[in-house]
Amino acid sequence: MIKDDTLWKGILENVFDDFLRFFFKEADTFFDMRKGFQFLDKELEQLFPQDEGDSPKFVDKLVKVFTKTGKEEWLLVHIEIQGYDDKDFAERMFTYFYRILDKYKKPITAFAIFTDGNKKFHPKTYEYDHLGTSNVYRFNTYKILEQNEEVLAADENPFAILVLTVLLALKKKKVDDDDLLALKLQIFRNLYRRNIDTKKMRGLQTFLNLYVWFAKQETGSKFEEAINTLTENKKTMGIVEMVLDRAKKKGRAEGIMEGKVVGKLEGKLEGKLEGKLEGKLEGKMEGKMEEKTAFVTNLLLSRKCTVAEIANYANTTEAFVIKVQHGLK
Repeated sequence: MIKDDTLWKGILENVFDDFLRFFFKEADTFFDMRKGFQFLDKELEQLFPQDEGDSPKFVDKLVKVFTKTGKEEWLLVHIEIQGYDDKDFAERMFTYFYRILDKYKKPITAFAIFTDGNKKFHPKTYEYDHLGTSNVYRFNTYKILEQNEEVLAADENPFAILVLTVLLALKKKKVDDDDLLALKLQIFRNLYRRNIDTKKMRGLQTFLNLYVWFAKQETGSKFEEAINTLTENKKTMGIVEMVLDRAKKKGRAEGIMEGKVVGKLEGKLEGKLEGKLEGKLEGKMEGKMEEKTAFVTNLLLSRKCTVAEIANYANTTEAFVIKVQHGLK
């Protein structure tokens, strides 16, 4: 599995209502969105236990969704994010189906979202036929490689941004860092102009930032600067704040407080203008250093990124990351 496909686990919970609206035109008429959704990840793991120590090779979700039937009625939505060619995929989808059906005795609709780059890989059915006994299982499929960029960019549904991001990742090998920077900024501007609530905005921005990586650290810095320029006068948080909100808030608060105190003291002694300037500078410098340390620490503890990746994302040197890493031991 492509490592970045694990990002789907969290983002699907952020935009699941948009997922339903993306694939079902009458979603708001049929589904009762007001009752919310129940994500049955633990229940799914119990149905398909893995050997201890094995890492998951695919991303799957099982969601309980209520319908507007005038009574307490619900169905299950099974989603598979598939990022590699697997000859047994259709059979696995069928296995999921009959185990889920056997446990819950409820209607099931299944989706396979293919994020791989193989144009020929697109299983849609599982067929069994042996000595007069036969069965055909069909499921919904969506091949991202086959989608049209212009259509996705024009779609107001936030889920289209996810698809557009993955499509960009698939084409990454064909473009250099400068072109990739322009494409990512174009997607961000498209996202930013929409009226999306804060939680969804954070998730979508984080997905865009982490799913497609730049080859050069300086390109990542340019992207970060451009994002900050677009959002500096808005309430929407920047990319870094979204990934590690709590850690950065702490560092920023301490930096601002110290800057204000120093500024006021120096302002009284040497003049208000000079005091304010020096206070802000010192506060920002110390605040940013604490923010960067907290940011690197959290990524190290997540054990999901290499030293080079953390340095790239934090816009710092590998030596700094290693120094923070040694401090954790």
